Amino acid sequence: MTTVIVDYESGNLHSAEKAFQRMAQEIGAGDVIVTADPEVIRRADRIVLPGDGAFPACRAALFDHRGVYEAISEAVRGHGRPFLGICIGMQMLATRGLEYRETPGFDWIAGTVAHIAPADPALKVPHMGWNDLVIDHAHPVLEGIATGDHAYFVHSWHFEVADPAHRVAHVDYGGAITAIVGRDTILGTQFHPEKSQATGLRLIANFLGWRP
Repeated sequence: MTTVIVDYESGNLHSAEKAFQRMAQEIGAGDVIVTADPEVIRRADRIVLPGDGAFPACRAALFDHRGVYEAISEAVRGHGRPFLGICIGMQMLATRGLEYRETPGFDWIAGTVAHIAPADPALKVPHMGWNDLVIDHAHPVLEGIATGDHAYFVHSWHFEVADPAHRVAHVDYGGAITAIVGRDTILGTQFHPEKSQATGLRLIANFLGWRP
């Protein structure tokens, strides 16, 4: 079994690579490879799409790597391989993002990535630090994770899903902020599981062992 972390030069992948490799070794989930090679991505059993930075820049960087998006889409949409988007990689699943300018996303999960606007003006944006998850819908990748468990966030924009059934978990930050989205074999976390200690490592292990 091979899990690919897609490298499209958008963020430091070192901590994600180490966390996924650690959990893959612990549960016997095969190899974890960081690559931008479309053929390797196309053959992968699982795909992880990380991302840091602005939505338009990350989308441009992803699509500038010729064949990478097409390989991801073929594996995930065509063959049903499990997919995990992290931070901007999760936001890419949306129909569109509004950061700086309206930019199309993958449109795999309908919704819009909009600026966080807490009801309490004392709450600062970016939303940065630890927050308690609220589980909205059961999911196999959340086995052993419960409402109240902590995850680490750093973002100014959040995913407003069109269908509430696709919001798997949220956090309260002057209003509901989407923490996890999912449908079919597709999952995305706004928080960084590789930086979320026990909760994040459990989610990574569950994803590596997930057989939809």
